Amino acid sequence: MSDLGQTDELFFTRAGLDRTRVEGIVGDALSGTDDGELYLEYRQSESLTFDDGCLKSASFDTAQGFGLRGVSGEATGYAHASELSEEALKRAADTVRAVRSGRGGTFAAPPAGTNSTLYTDDNPLSPVDFGDKVKLLQDIDTYARATDERVRQVSASLSGQWQAVQVLRPDGLRVADIRPLVKLNVSVVVEQDGRMENGGHGTGGRVAYERYLDPAIWQAEVDEALRQALVNLESIPAPAGEMPVVLGPGWPGILLHEAIGHGLEGDFNRKKTSAFSGLVGQRIASPGVTVVDDATLPDRRGSVTVDDEGTPGQRTVLIEDGILKGYMQDRLNSRLMGTGSTGNGRRLSYAHAPIPRMTNTYMLAGPHGAEEIIGSVDKGLYAVTFGGGQVDITSGKFVFSCTEAYLIDNGKVGAPVKGATLIGNGPDCLTKISMVGNDLELDPGIGTCGKHGQWVPVGVGQPTLRLDGLTVGGTAV
Repeated sequence: MSDLGQTDELFFTRAGLDRTRVEGIVGDALSGTDDGELYLEYRQSESLTFDDGCLKSASFDTAQGFGLRGVSGEATGYAHASELSEEALKRAADTVRAVRSGRGGTFAAPPAGTNSTLYTDDNPLSPVDFGDKVKLLQDIDTYARATDERVRQVSASLSGQWQAVQVLRPDGLRVADIRPLVKLNVSVVVEQDGRMENGGHGTGGRVAYERYLDPAIWQAEVDEALRQALVNLESIPAPAGEMPVVLGPGWPGILLHEAIGHGLEGDFNRKKTSAFSGLVGQRIASPGVTVVDDATLPDRRGSVTVDDEGTPGQRTVLIEDGILKGYMQDRLNSRLMGTGSTGNGRRLSYAHAPIPRMTNTYMLAGPHGAEEIIGSVDKGLYAVTFGGGQVDITSGKFVFSCTEAYLIDNGKVGAPVKGATLIGNGPDCLTKISMVGNDLELDPGIGTCGKHGQWVPVGVGQPTLRLDGLTVGGTAV
């Protein structure tokens, strides 16, 4: 059955709604507005956490509802409900009518259609028994403790969801998408000579649980978490000061996502609150730096066949060879800025209006080998994995903590360091990239991004990079 067929069954047949009558309510509510849609959502989700040798928590949740949006100029009227009924829709329509402009203008053109399928529409939650999911987490705990006698604590979590959405516009366009999403996380604490350190790793994507039942997959996650913890046992205090910094491939792209990506979202630039406002066509990064936002990668965590406004997911070039080419756009901001939507209108749930959001944002590969880049640094820092960070969108200033980093001494990777933070400015950071590696990697599939209280799954990535003159905050005296 097609995605439209499956979602019709969920939202109309089971709910007892007549689609023609629903379309009439939506059409009347949005007449006299510039844009808008009815967003229908059904979601099943579950989460299991295994900690300290036992199952600590297990949850399962089902949610459904609708959001009705009308847009006139910059004003948005939005109403939502968890009740799928004609009466609830009529009440929402009364609210949305308040933003009618009265201009009687032409309703915005619908998004272009798509026949692409980026991921399975199978529900990952049902085929695997609850007992098998618990056993997976238990096996992770047993394997980690048996691998190294220094292991003191193991935490493992498995989560999944199945989301079905349908976007219905008064011009007759209907678009549906069915999105699976799973994630496996492992955290390990080790102790040696009274010193305790931890390491963690995870993986995920728009796939089924069966992939993670394979011992070759989950054991690799445990091995990586344990490796990080053991590296941290040997770490020394990080130095402080300005120095060259080499960023490893893959997950360090989270710095690119936070320090640069948010500043390239359409709403910040329309309101001129981004450090990149008004700079399209100008050089904002070093030559050789190309950054894309790509929702079309199969099975990736940040991918969407269509966004939450019904626009097909796209591959958008944001920066090309150092030149700013454009922004990530939803329908509202792109219309006000005189451009087209890039398929980046996303929302947390039916209770939230869509806003411009990243999907999979990464930097393309360059010509240099990783060893060549590291070898070019006399004294500096090699940052492999990041933890938390803070960014100011308007100024671009950021602070990020490194969870795995090493000294670079005379072109060689040296001792691991603890407590390193990277301090800088996103726009300035782009101009300090002096070498781009040929080893592009994407993150393992665990990213979640927050903005305006809405959290959505995303992906990041990059090759090895050399940045000159970055400030490192450390613990060494």
